[in-house]
Amino acid sequence: MIKVVVVDDERKAREYLINLINSEFSEIEIIGQADGVEAGKKLIAEVKPDLVFLDVQMQDGTGFDLLASIDRSGLQVIFVSAYDHFAITAIKFSAVDYLVKPVDAMELRRAIDKIKNQKSLVEVKQKLDLLLNNINQIDKIALTTLNGIEFVRIENIIRCEADSNYTVFYLTGNKKVMVSKSLKEYEDILSAKGFFRIHKSVIINLSFLKKYIKGDGGTVILEDGSELQVSRRRKEEFLEVIAG
Repeated sequence: MIKVVVVDDERKAREYLINLINSEFSEIEIIGQADGVEAGKKLIAEVKPDLVFLDVQMQDGTGFDLLASIDRSGLQVIFVSAYDHFAITAIKFSAVDYLVKPVDAMELRRAIDKIKNQKSLVEVKQKLDLLLNNINQIDKIALTTLNGIEFVRIENIIRCEADSNYTVFYLTGNKKVMVSKSLKEYEDILSAKGFFRIHKSVIINLSFLKKYIKGDGGTVILEDGSELQVSRRRKEEFLEVIAG
């Protein structure tokens, strides 16, 4: 049985989520609910849940404030939020799960299944620690591999390439990391950090762009010596971006 606490300052949102959980999951026990940061901190300390559904923005602070002030060891967290661009971006970079209000039953099931399949609570704490660091300035990304999690500085990513349903990250120092997520899942968050998708299977870090050679779509040469094709469909936007 997974023991769960819901922390959200909107009563209707709490009740909706609790009712959804009770109707969909026999393996989950709701052991408490709180209406804000301070109440949530006290409740978590008292009942010691396995999992917390945590709102991002509340009347007396944020879910990040709550996380920063408690013992995160052995605790799993799923954020529940109305869309907040920066907060969601930080959460994605940290590979922590989140749900957008109003919570969809299928998305809730997907998030719960990921919690149940999580093998290492140490890795969970590492991701939460990274999230708290990224709230101030996003400079690292958590990459989930077959062997665990790698925490990589964004400035060290040269390019990302699709490999079937996987993504290969090429890093400085001739390092490679294969991640069990599609390239599309990284396009949105990396584009805000100076990356550009030049082809359906390649995203590059523009900081490593060394040369552009004209052609049908053209070719880019990166500082690691790699030569990559720019698709015709992406050429015009790419030239606009590099022209500044």
